Amino acid sequence: MKTILDGIRVVEMTEALAGPYCAMLLGDFGADVIKVERPGTGDQSRGWGPPFVGGESAYFLAVNRNKRSIALNYDDARDSEILQRLIASADVFLSNQPSLKSLQKRGLDPETLRAKHPRLVYCSITGYGFSGPKAGRPGYDILAQAESGMMSLTGEPDGGPMRYPIAIADMTCGMYAAMGILGTLFAREKTGQGQFLDMALFDSQLTWLANAGSSYLNANAEPRRWGNAHPNIVPYQVFRGRDQKYFVIGVGTEALWKKFVEVLQAQVTLGNDERFASNAVRIEHRVELISLLQQHFDSEPRDAWLAKFAEAGIPAAPINGAPEALRDQQAVARGMIVQIEHPALREVRSIANPVKFSDMPVSYRLPPPMLGEHTAEIMGSLGINS
Repeated sequence: MKTILDGIRVVEMTEALAGPYCAMLLGDFGADVIKVERPGTGDQSRGWGPPFVGGESAYFLAVNRNKRSIALNYDDARDSEILQRLIASADVFLSNQPSLKSLQKRGLDPETLRAKHPRLVYCSITGYGFSGPKAGRPGYDILAQAESGMMSLTGEPDGGPMRYPIAIADMTCGMYAAMGILGTLFAREKTGQGQFLDMALFDSQLTWLANAGSSYLNANAEPRRWGNAHPNIVPYQVFRGRDQKYFVIGVGTEALWKKFVEVLQAQVTLGNDERFASNAVRIEHRVELISLLQQHFDSEPRDAWLAKFAEAGIPAAPINGAPEALRDQQAVARGMIVQIEHPALREVRSIANPVKFSDMPVSYRLPPPMLGEHTAEIMGSLGINS
């Protein structure tokens, strides 16, 4: 079965999460992804654990399927020449080296490679990009979360700033990079020319300010921490049932509010209370309303409330742990868990690509590679004896 990126080769020289995640997405779409790693150590995330599974890092396994690994020391003259020949065969080159001088020293900078290979799509993923006063600084996800304003918004109102526990700056930059690469490949069909993509974790994480950023830019309203509540919609947050199990509910329209009050059988009380007559006034009287609602929810267990809300078409959901989420019947029905045979671990499971193509579906062909597993195979395809 043909895939979206049949015939596209990606040479990935990145580590950790953002670059590898971008390359994995392209691999899911059918690209031939060749991961270039340092001999002996490889991608730094190979050592990130525990947990380890049969000596393999669970972190590394998460973002490296659909790739082949070649181990090259690009400071060695012979290996450097192999890397150059590999890039010459590629449509896309991914790098996360923040030092332009280091890239220039090895002949791997955008200007040099684009001059040699005009059709090449060169994508750099770094902490701050190649321009601006912070260009060249090392970058990690936690720095992007901190400097983008996100950590100042995360956590309880009376608490301190909080890092989001998943590396969202890395993942977001990886997704934007994949989007940019796809757009550039499409443009190349018209122009015959590749482009240079200068992607930064800071830039990507800044986009998460979204409506909070708009509130400041357009209304000079500085965002603040709301915990699990929503600054613009009430009720839209966490509650608990009589059994002390938590759930969330989102009442985003007046029509939903009316149905919500009916489910609570509170038409006479909450439904006729002028303090709660519209979302705007519910925000003004947020504290009083939330307290009254929790009193209602204390009367029945969580699942009883969720069943009533589902029947009435009111958005509500349990707060799952990772085990519940990954076993959720919706996740199973949508094929969101991928299982691939692995040469050392028998099988590896990972979270699927969420893109659902109707005619050329994503494919899961290769497990996360062992370090240098495909070195001889790849060198042979270039006509080089290993």
